[in-house]
Amino acid sequence: MSGARDDGPDTGTATGEPTPFRVVGLGGADEIPATGIHSRTIHSDDGTRVVLFGFAAGEELSEHTASRAATIQVLSGRFELTLDGELVDGPAGTWVHMPAGLRHALIAREPSRMLLTLLAAPSGDREG
Repeated sequence: MSGARDDGPDTGTATGEPTPFRVVGLGGADEIPATGIHSRTIHSDDGTRVVLFGFAAGEELSEHTASRAATIQVLSGRFELTLDGELVDGPAGTWVHMPAGLRHALIAREPSRMLLTLLAAPSGDREG
């Protein structure tokens, strides 16, 4: 493979040449801290931002909203999510879409990892 692969910190390519794509390894319990929350932005461009989070058991994000739509993919562990006031169980494998402005919060019920994708804001009246 001749593209960029990232299995942790930025590793670039074997040749150091830029590529039009990036491959990132999402495995690894090292992303889960013993205490607190760890986050690492793995992609950011003009419209999309992707952040890998690791949560120690019991850590939480208090209720908030976002100015743009987002998705959460639970990679490991279990979260309790509150979405617009409704409690939702979020074991590994759960995928959630949240429209812009939705009130949401979460708590890690065990050491957990999730991938947050902040989506590009819609442009004009285009529907998708």
